[in-house]
Amino acid sequence: MIRPAVPADLNAVAEIFTHYVRHTVITFEETPPPPAVWQRRLDDLTAHGLPFMVAELSGDVVGYAYAAPWRSKPAYRHTVENSVYLAPDRTGQGLGTALLGALLTACGRTHVRQMIAVIADTGTDASLALHRRFGFTEVGRLTAVGYKHGRWIDTVLMQRSLGRAPDGEHPQLTVPL
Repeated sequence: MIRPAVPADLNAVAEIFTHYVRHTVITFEETPPPPAVWQRRLDDLTAHGLPFMVAELSGDVVGYAYAAPWRSKPAYRHTVENSVYLAPDRTGQGLGTALLGALLTACGRTHVRQMIAVIADTGTDASLALHRRFGFTEVGRLTAVGYKHGRWIDTVLMQRSLGRAPDGEHPQLTVPL
């Protein structure tokens, strides 16, 4: 089940993210944020009218996705950056596809016009492939911009238009199955 996140989900969200902070270079965070930081993030995204979704299986939160403002300058207000994370034992089961699809659909009902993905180039193609399936295109690479776990990491920038009409109408988004 994919649904909006609620405060009771945030301990699980923090636990999922902690794994990636401590054991991977997928995120450039070096210290796992506690649940209180996740509560502030949920509150901030809600205040901005942006979605924060979780994937739930058998009552457990096994992944999450959210769209956050791309930059703080007012002219960027129609552009967001996505984040999608899965419990490490739940990858490869279609949950990333379900979460990103739900996130795109939810953003399509908002003021969002463009979605950006900033993907650490870890040597695996899973995140890039996920985003390509949803029509994201690679628009750039930032070379050696992160240093974590003793190595320099590039980031790949991908972008997808949500196809909003200039008059503000919200078209139905097509999401791959």
